[in-house]
Amino acid sequence: YLVGVGRADCTGPVAQVPLMGYANPDQVGGGLLSRLYSRAFIVAEPEGSKRVVFVSADIGMVSQRVRLEVLKQLRSKYGELYRQDNVILSGTHTHSGPGGYFQYTLFWITSKGLVQPTLKSIVNGIVKSIDIAHENMKKGRLFINRGTVENSQINRSPFSYLANPESERSRYSSNTDKEMVLLKMVDEDGHELGLISWFAVHPVSMNNSNHLVNSDNVGYASYLFEQEKNKGMLPGEGSFVAAFASSNLGDVSPNTRGPFCANTGESCDNPQSTCPIGGAAMCMAKGPGKDMFESTRIIGQNLYLKAKELYEKASQEVTGPLSSAHQWVKMSNVSVELNATHTVKTCKPALGHSFAAGTIDGVGAFNFTQGSVEGDPFWDQIRDQLLGEPSNETKACHKPKPILFNTGEMTWPHPWHPDIVDVQIAAIGSLAILAVPGEFTTMSGRRLREAVQSEFDSHGTPGMNVVIAGLCNVYTHYITTYEEYQLQRYEAASTIYGPHTLSAYIQLYRGLAKAIALNGTQELSPGPEPPLFNVTSLTLLPSLSAESAPANKNFGDVLEEVRQEYREREVAEVTFVGANPRNSAENATEHNFLTVERYSNISSSWRVVLNDASWDTRFYWSKGTRGQSNVTIEWHIPAGTEPGVYRLRYFGHYKKRVNLFRVITVPFEGSSSAFQIT
Repeated sequence: YLVGVGRADCTGPVAQVPLMGYANPDQVGGGLLSRLYSRAFIVAEPEGSKRVVFVSADIGMVSQRVRLEVLKQLRSKYGELYRQDNVILSGTHTHSGPGGYFQYTLFWITSKGLVQPTLKSIVNGIVKSIDIAHENMKKGRLFINRGTVENSQINRSPFSYLANPESERSRYSSNTDKEMVLLKMVDEDGHELGLISWFAVHPVSMNNSNHLVNSDNVGYASYLFEQEKNKGMLPGEGSFVAAFASSNLGDVSPNTRGPFCANTGESCDNPQSTCPIGGAAMCMAKGPGKDMFESTRIIGQNLYLKAKELYEKASQEVTGPLSSAHQWVKMSNVSVELNATHTVKTCKPALGHSFAAGTIDGVGAFNFTQGSVEGDPFWDQIRDQLLGEPSNETKACHKPKPILFNTGEMTWPHPWHPDIVDVQIAAIGSLAILAVPGEFTTMSGRRLREAVQSEFDSHGTPGMNVVIAGLCNVYTHYITTYEEYQLQRYEAASTIYGPHTLSAYIQLYRGLAKAIALNGTQELSPGPEPPLFNVTSLTLLPSLSAESAPANKNFGDVLEEVRQEYREREVAEVTFVGANPRNSAENATEHNFLTVERYSNISSSWRVVLNDASWDTRFYWSKGTRGQSNVTIEWHIPAGTEPGVYRLRYFGHYKKRVNLFRVITVPFEGSSSAFQIT
């Protein structure tokens, strides 16, 4: 094949924008722990015109808005080379990236609307990563490997999983998928290019009390692998690209110690995930570490170590033709043939009561509990007043789900949920990547993979490696099995197209697999094109206005100085007169907020050893009154840091009023005093 890899920044605004994932409006960005990247991989047939693009971006999920804008840019740059059928966009599902990049109304509620700077940085970052991969295409080879990852996940809805037939469960040794699938890429001389790893775990090691933008456990795994392969480079630099992509992670948590009551410390591993005192709001899962930062590193390191082992031992070469199949489907109206006599249908989208309960990884508001199959008269009345009562048809279709948000029948200011959804498979030789538009649970993913595998087998392409890539192309929440749906825990309440959603997807993906196996992808009907709503910017974000420094101080002045001396494993910390980091994001796409610099006696100059993409640094912004704000930079000095003289620097932009009508953005910087590491 011809192979190209690329990586580009897609961080966006790190302050004042609600983070996307836990749907908690109080969880607003207030700084940066690690940068977010889009990682792109292009595989092409050396002679033919066939290509496949796979992108894994450090974002909560790919939205339809992002996908449509990316495809539009690719079309204007490359014509018909990169299209909806051969470009897969997948989100890692970090819950610590900025929100606001959706066109459907439901996602505006917790994201403060459509946030143009977030949307722009994601779209531009994805396109740039594809550009870099496109420019770096060279002859190469692909190898696949798979192995088991231990101690890194638990099923967070085990009672739902148990609703699946015993005969089916007995074929598996665990209630989570522990297998990691890894694709290794080298050029024809054996030089290393990159890798994609697929593994099912929620990147929620960082919980909903976190305000620092970061890529969570899977992002830390990418960072470790890339740091190892790009020796001597700063984080985010270097040519080797390692993506840790999402899979069927719907019911899979990295918080391996399981759920405990925050107030009493007792286990709350019960069907309702509720505590005797304080109810469901007190039931939270704990990670393996002493805090969320350590848990993130432990899980990320587990993934990295397994990937490293699989990468080094990968010997099964991937060869064969490339193909891709894609359809748009009106997901609210799919007829599914269960058998010769039974046909069922999907429903208009709706969310159940337990959606508001959240999960043990991030509890919801207002003390809703998971597993509610009865509505609540109080909330139902509020819903009817605000949003209108669901039609009898929708109520019946979703049974036993009590509907909280009847999103499929809500169209103001435009639809609340997608109606038209992408289904897509890309085949690279013996590897079939199923790009799914949401979060399949463990058993849903197993059923889908098995169905697609048997479809390939029965049409003359046996032995395919079938892998699920999660959170692709458009976000449609969760997909549980029919049996799990009956219990109406969070994942089931969030299966928005009703109890037969999974059966519908299985039927659709079978159709795509058959088309690929029989070389009939040209005959697939493209389906109804999704809408692109004309929303430029509708946001409740505070506007950026002129800022000021305290009396007798300038922007970038030190307010609290570092100590003169530190040891490894201590935290060097400095506080500056700061400015809103959003100014920088809107001014320069790849703005670096901080550096750690070491003094070199040989050259008598300062050398940058770390930037803000490092997981050892933390950048905090806190807003004060009267247009003032502070920035604190922490460096958590790792064991093995070279002794010597260091300093911390800060780079920002402030808004300055020039006259009544004009505010300009002015760059500034600040530096701590020099300090010694002994």
